[in-house]
Amino acid sequence: MLATLTREERLDLQDKARRMAYSLPLSQFHVGNPELFRTDTVWPFFERLRKEEPVHYCTASPVGEYWSVTRYNDIMHVETNPAIFSSDVRLGGIMLRDVDPKYEWPSFIAMDEPKHSAQRKSVQPLFTPPNLAKMAVLIRERSASVLDNLPRNETFNWVERVSIELTTQMLATLFDFPWEERRKLTRWSDVATALPKSKVVENEEQRMAELEDCYVAFAKLFAERARQEPKPDLISMMAHAEATRAMDRENLMGNLMLLIIGGNDTTRNSMSGSVLALNENPDQYAKLLANPALVDSFVPEVIRWQTPLAHMRRTATEDTELGGKTIRKGDRVVMWYASGNRDEAVIEQPDRFIIDRTNPRNHMSFGFGIHRCLGMRVAELQLKIIWEEILKRFERIEVVGEPRRVYSSFVRGYEYLPVRIPG
Repeated sequence: MLATLTREERLDLQDKARRMAYSLPLSQFHVGNPELFRTDTVWPFFERLRKEEPVHYCTASPVGEYWSVTRYNDIMHVETNPAIFSSDVRLGGIMLRDVDPKYEWPSFIAMDEPKHSAQRKSVQPLFTPPNLAKMAVLIRERSASVLDNLPRNETFNWVERVSIELTTQMLATLFDFPWEERRKLTRWSDVATALPKSKVVENEEQRMAELEDCYVAFAKLFAERARQEPKPDLISMMAHAEATRAMDRENLMGNLMLLIIGGNDTTRNSMSGSVLALNENPDQYAKLLANPALVDSFVPEVIRWQTPLAHMRRTATEDTELGGKTIRKGDRVVMWYASGNRDEAVIEQPDRFIIDRTNPRNHMSFGFGIHRCLGMRVAELQLKIIWEEILKRFERIEVVGEPRRVYSSFVRGYEYLPVRIPG
């Protein structure tokens, strides 16, 4: 596990990063370096790219050459042209790094049409307004229970006690996964997305073994649900839908990993990021405390600010032009959502955290087009309810030390956030 930076170390690194971002030749930029995200120093590099070379070809990466797309409207162009910019796992997948052949598991986010929509539709009914209304009751009960059991006047890890616990409970419900084993879902999500230097797993053999355990557990559940009458959970829906009931091992594993990671990372890291953002912006915290109704615009602003998945990658299926650059067939094209969400040309004062923005949903944290996040309303609902319940109970949640961020340029998240609740 990587060490937590002190505040002084973080500020020093940020100062050095800004100087480096404006002195280093653009030809040497590699904004996909996970260390820039762990230290939260990537922002001046994105800023310079948006100003000087918004579609940038990186040749300095140890994982291969790639295009960085950093402006909002250019990202939207890529998102809305899936025939030119493919998500297919067989072409490399949706992350900057090419998918290792051992993990070449098709999921509907890593498929092109028409197979993509057919498989996505198999689980879409779970996210309808009536089902969301039922989920809201459950989310509120669980949020209240978790919050009521938090210590007062004592430092604890918000990530572990609140963010992970609540999102794992929700995941277990969505899958109808054995309740007492629900923490396995968080572990499998972390194992699937971890980079080697993160030390989440010691080696690839350990990763393969743990993900095999995941497959065995879900294959058993899938077979059981297929024999039962259809139920309103993700496994049962896939087991009974025409497009997914006969999935092979790889396809099942791909869709499971998609749903586990999607249900875990977006909500978990936005939940942690919300506490940090308010502490770093006390004027906005005061605004929310004075007017709790602002939670409705606060939630999408948190999701923009945090951008829990920093990027999505596509692969060009033909020669094309973007931002005055010629992209060749087979090139990797990385859409930096984190940068698009700070684009000055589209979002007013994008580097400021403002909880009462006029148009707070004008962000790209959930993607756009055919691959827009299926569970985004659940993520928003969880964040809204947890803060409604927090505001009923606590005058303040204080961040009392530096967070430890995830070593990843894909997941923008936290391993540790020390907080204290006065009382």
